[in-house]
Amino acid sequence: MFTRKNINGYTDPLPGIKMKTIAWGEKTLMTEFLLSKGSVLPPHSHPHEQTGYLVSGRITLIIGDRTFDALPGDCWCILSGVEHQALAHEDSVAVEVFSPLREEYLPPKNR
Repeated sequence: MFTRKNINGYTDPLPGIKMKTIAWGEKTLMTEFLLSKGSVLPPHSHPHEQTGYLVSGRITLIIGDRTFDALPGDCWCILSGVEHQALAHEDSVAVEVFSPLREEYLPPKNR
């Protein structure tokens, strides 16, 4: 699979947060998140392992009992089932990979 940058196709799962799945295969899925300054991703967990990279901005991640202030170029890995949340201190862009593939994140025509 190859994809080109495209400004269309984002969804708004929460106030101030936009997301778009940008590539996927049989076992992994990559999603781009656009977080507006002040947006909050509330505490949650899921069975997918989640590895992320902060492209731009500044966010605080709380993963389990650990807090991490992420800057551009920083990375993280959230193990399956671990509760996590995020706060955006600036407009930010993060790219995250999920495994196994998150069916609910696939574009509607690919579900």
